[in-house]
Amino acid sequence: MFEQLKEKPADKIIALAQAYREDPRETKIDLGVGVYKTPEGVTPIMRAVKAAEKRLWEEETTKAYTALAGDPAFLDAMIGLVLGEAVARGQVAAIATPGGTGAVRQGFDLVKMAAPGARVFVSDPTWPNHLSILAHMGMEVVPYRYFDTATCAVDFAGMMVDLEGLRAGDVVLLHGCCHNPTGANLNLTEWRAVVDHLNARGALPMIDIAYQGFGDGLEADAAAVRFVAANCPEVLIAASCSKNFGIYRERTGILMAVAQERGLHKVTQGNLAYLNRQNYSFPPDHGARLVSMVLGDEALRADWQAELEELRLGMLKLREQMAAELQRLSGSDRFGFIAQHRGMFSLLGASPEQVARMREQHGIYMVGDSRINIAGLNASSVPVLARAMIEAGV
Repeated sequence: MFEQLKEKPADKIIALAQAYREDPRETKIDLGVGVYKTPEGVTPIMRAVKAAEKRLWEEETTKAYTALAGDPAFLDAMIGLVLGEAVARGQVAAIATPGGTGAVRQGFDLVKMAAPGARVFVSDPTWPNHLSILAHMGMEVVPYRYFDTATCAVDFAGMMVDLEGLRAGDVVLLHGCCHNPTGANLNLTEWRAVVDHLNARGALPMIDIAYQGFGDGLEADAAAVRFVAANCPEVLIAASCSKNFGIYRERTGILMAVAQERGLHKVTQGNLAYLNRQNYSFPPDHGARLVSMVLGDEALRADWQAELEELRLGMLKLREQMAAELQRLSGSDRFGFIAQHRGMFSLLGASPEQVARMREQHGIYMVGDSRINIAGLNASSVPVLARAMIEAGV
């Protein structure tokens, strides 16, 4: 049987990380893999998470399963964090998942069960794993324009034209904040227009929010998701705790299904629990337990929010430094978009050839489409990247 298997293409980001590790140059810079790093290049454990982990070690008395849907305290805490008071708790069915990726996969699975012929409209560009998962599942993908490479801003007009092709029952995959890979976000006026458009055509919004707190702040980053949840008949929301809690390896996420019609909660919750059972039975609990402990303790939550704000402001400072340095070197304000983008990522607008040149000549590793992880920079490496970009002709 195994002789029938075919080689699968390597994940480009994972392959890039391997190439970086094998590069002997001490001056190399890793801007590829999307994890937060301190100026020293370390991905830290957040203070509140460390305190919760110590408390859990002291207080935990069992490793027995929780529930198919996950620990109720985690679900309630995350629904509150993401949705606030936008909808009543009774309108939200939810399951804990292995990371935000697990939530995305379970969301697509739920769509496929409910509407096998549904097409999924996906922004161009998007996080590559979105497309990989959909291709693996055999679901039809329809790209919609999102990013204008000339202005490095959202191509909203092109996006709305492409969404004219929606049919009832189709799904539109949206990024809640800090768009990956572009860093360019819709404003609330544009979100309102998208919601009206989807509602008029009977399409389902599915929101992937992996960076809440990394853009304009916890509440501001959740504003679009809350607006959609309050104004659409149904919405799927996949949220990750990897970035804003720094628990990447704990694989902690949640899938929420919001329905305005209250009678749908029971059957939706049952189907979500069924999906968990089929795919991995009970979800992992350690990271979810830490999240619920941090969010449920006033002191821990305050410390977590303070540290998260430090991370956010640090990335904004790097963005501003980068834009200013490029303006100084180029004599042009064409790189001002870097300071305007939000989250961990920006697309620089470099060609694959220019990206390769920067890697070969300067040891700067970024994804081939010129996506960079802003958190991979520090005050010393920003001038190095800026100079490399100018020399490469970006």
